Order: sequence, then structure tokens, then C-alpha cells
Amino acid sequence: MKTGQSPIGSGFGSGSTARDVLGSRSLVNEIAIVTGGYAGIGLETTRVLSSAGVTVIAPVRSLDKAKRALEGIPRVELVPMDLADPKSVDAFAASFIRSRRPLHLLINNAGIMAAPLSRDVRGYESQLSTNHLGHFQLTARLWPALVNGARVVSLSSRGHHRSGIDFDDPMFERRPYDKWIAYGQSKTANVLFVVGLEQRGAARGIDAFAVHPGGIVTDLMRHLSVEEQAALGVVGGRATATEVKSPITNTTLRLKTVEQGAATQVWAATSDMLEGKGGVYCEDCDIAEIAEEAGASGVRPYAIDPTLAEELWKRSEAWTGVKLEA
Repeated sequence: MKTGQSPIGSGFGSGSTARDVLGSRSLVNEIAIVTGGYAGIGLETTRVLSSAGVTVIAPVRSLDKAKRALEGIPRVELVPMDLADPKSVDAFAASFIRSRRPLHLLINNAGIMAAPLSRDVRGYESQLSTNHLGHFQLTARLWPALVNGARVVSLSSRGHHRSGIDFDDPMFERRPYDKWIAYGQSKTANVLFVVGLEQRGAARGIDAFAVHPGGIVTDLMRHLSVEEQAALGVVGGRATATEVKSPITNTTLRLKTVEQGAATQVWAATSDMLEGKGGVYCEDCDIAEIAEEAGASGVRPYAIDPTLAEELWKRSEAWTGVKLEA
């Protein structure tokens, strides 16, 4: 398999923060869309990009919650959108296209983890629907606005080690539902999406990157019991805050602060080191190695397989009824 999936020696690491990787770089007049940009590492991403002069548009499910979280951060626009509702995604994208503004950064950050079985209005399993299909549809609808040199960043996870894509029963219509297998499948889909998008965007100067942010205590863990959180190294009981100000809380499992967790996606979105290196999976602010065994750091081979990426792309077009617009 031909791949650029190997570290480049960025000079940053697991302890780097989003502000560290951005440094003094100015991004004045650039426009970014950050899904989930009002909570957890999405909020930190919004805050850091705004400090560099970026206008950040945050699609939001809860306007009141977003207003409170983003109060005092300049150049932020809030627009309603629900990734699990295809009509809502279309409306958001259409509004942006009508504005005739260029789009420089699309950071597909929002998601859900280990949720109980539920289905969207189409009957699709909620984790694959929210984490992958909603972002697939959003990216396709925004495609005409992405400029030469734009970047699309897809938030994946080391959770992709838990499962590849089950193309025989992706929506758990016949096999027993397992919330972690469903999560792993959706995170593999996030990486394969980047592989497929890079093939379609490179000629237009649009690069795509998948990122593993590291383990961070945010509301992403809201579906986990106290016991499940403890097994992941979370201290102090159930995670209910959208930010954690303490340093790494478990050095063995390398849990990060929110500021550290946002670093890899900000690095992937802005670093000059990644010019022409799209279609890869990044972690700890560098391109990751290929992980031949599950559980190790790096990306599993099935998640960057171009044949599987094309199969998922075709399925995603069929599931959503959406293709990239010229």
C-alpha cells in the first residue's frame, strides 16, 4: 500500500497545546467552520483560531449553551445545525453557500461516543450517522466554497482500533448492538473518509487529515457509567464539565487537558509542515505510524486502505443521497 503514513518529526508532542502549535501565526481574514465548536476541544479550537484572526462559524444544537460557552470570544458566528438531521445539515450548508464567502478550514470535530442504540430519522445507527454521515453530507454540500489551499480535518480516535467497517451490517440491523464496536466503526469511517476526500480534493488544492486528539475528559463521556470512566483512568467521578483545567490526570493512559487535546487538530488545520501531505491520520501533533497490532499507537491498516475508502464513499453517497458538488 502506497502511503505517506509516517512521522515527519514535527517538534511537537503529546504535551503540546493548541496555542503551542499555532504559535504567533496570523490567520486574519480566514474563515473556519468548526462543528461542536462550543464544547470540549471544539471550544478550545474555536478560541485559539479566533485569537489568530479567524472568523469561526460554529454549527450548534443548543444556541443558549453555545452563547454561554463562547461569550467574549470575538469573530464567532452561531448557526443552528444537527448532524443527525439531514435537512438541518442541508439548511446550514445552503446558508453558507448563499453568503458567497470562501471557506478555508472545515474542522469536523463534533461527535458522540458509546451511545445506547438509537437511530436517526432514516433508521441509521446514531454513531455512524452523527460521526460520519452528517460530516460526509456537510462536507459535500460545502465543497463549492472550499478554496484552493483549504483543509478539512476529521476528528477520529484511537477507538478506530476497536472495529473496521462491517459492510454486511453497518447499521446493526441483524448483529447485536455493541456501543463500543459501533463507536469504533464510526471512527474508522472518519479516517476512510479522509482517504477518499484526499483523492477527490488534491487536484483542487484541498487536503484532508484525520486526527486522534488523545484521551480527554469532556462531555463526550456522558454516556459512560462511573465504572466505565474509572476504567479509562478518569478520576473524580462522572465527567460533566466541558473543560478540564488540570494537567494529565493519568500518566499511564496519557489523559490530556482540553488545551492539549485540541492541539493535533489545530496543527493539522494550520501547519506548513503538512503541505501536500493530506490523506493521513495524525496523533500527538505528528503524522502517526501504521499500527500492525490493535491497541498500539498509530493507525490500523484497514482505516487507510484506499479500496475500503472507495467502498465506504459509495455507500455514503447512497445512504445520504449526496455527492460532491462541482
